[in-house]
Amino acid sequence: MPPAPHRPRALAWQVFRGSDAVRQALLTEHQLRSSAWLRLRHDVYADARLPRDHALACRAAMLRLPPDAVVAGPSAACLHGVGHAAAFTDDVHVLVPRTTRLGPQRGLRVHSVGPAASPPPAPEAALRTAGPPPRTDPTAAAWETAVWLEPFRAVGIVDALLAEGLTSRAALADLARRHAARPGGRRARWVFGLADPGARSPAESELRVRLVLAGLPRPVARHPVRLASGLGWHLDLAWPALRVAVAFDESRQAGADRGHLNRLARLVGAGWLVVHLTGRRLRHDFPGVLREVRAALAARGWRP
Repeated sequence: MPPAPHRPRALAWQVFRGSDAVRQALLTEHQLRSSAWLRLRHDVYADARLPRDHALACRAAMLRLPPDAVVAGPSAACLHGVGHAAAFTDDVHVLVPRTTRLGPQRGLRVHSVGPAASPPPAPEAALRTAGPPPRTDPTAAAWETAVWLEPFRAVGIVDALLAEGLTSRAALADLARRHAARPGGRRARWVFGLADPGARSPAESELRVRLVLAGLPRPVARHPVRLASGLGWHLDLAWPALRVAVAFDESRQAGADRGHLNRLARLVGAGWLVVHLTGRRLRHDFPGVLREVRAALAARGWRP
């Protein structure tokens, strides 16, 4: 059995600067290359037992940034609990004052805001470790995400921030009003207008946005329906006035869940026109999906 990795107590479960650990004789350069440590960036290491998620990437990035840098946008949304907002390998988005000059760093997206006084740097002799990084609040993160990301991803993240109660439509509307003249103001208002806390997944958010961008009327997410028999559930996407719905089965193949198909049959029997869609079709045959949904709406009287 190989010997247990050497982990000084001061470095256990930490993200730290390798040069600090060597200078303070906690580790040698050779020990830094052992399986106990994960190299994340130049001179930045972590206990290899830590989960490899975007929060870890944010902690690593902050160790090579000035103290006035703040995690922002989708990275901040992830730290607030929207796990799908960013993955371990995604770029870390940060805000820094316009007066701050940073050289290029792999895996980092730097956005400037303007000017703020920088706190004094930590003494060089100290062991620098990274705890939970500072981040913009959820409403600001929604704004930044709407301005910086393409609409499919941005709307899905804003949907989740709303669904988790981390922000509200009123807060987003107020921020959009106050920032109307800023670059990206119109784009942010448009993304906020498309957001819907009823969406259950990023893929469902993407489907809704793609349908709207294709010129279809905006559907309602998670529309409640109760049949005369008393059976009730929430439709994934619906146009209630036209009694048209999309049943989005993201993870399974069509026909894999007989109970799901029985529910759809009852809905059709109650006068709804239902398009059954799988995640695979969304990824590989969106033109076909669009034709089906457009035809269903047209059959119920909708005209572009």
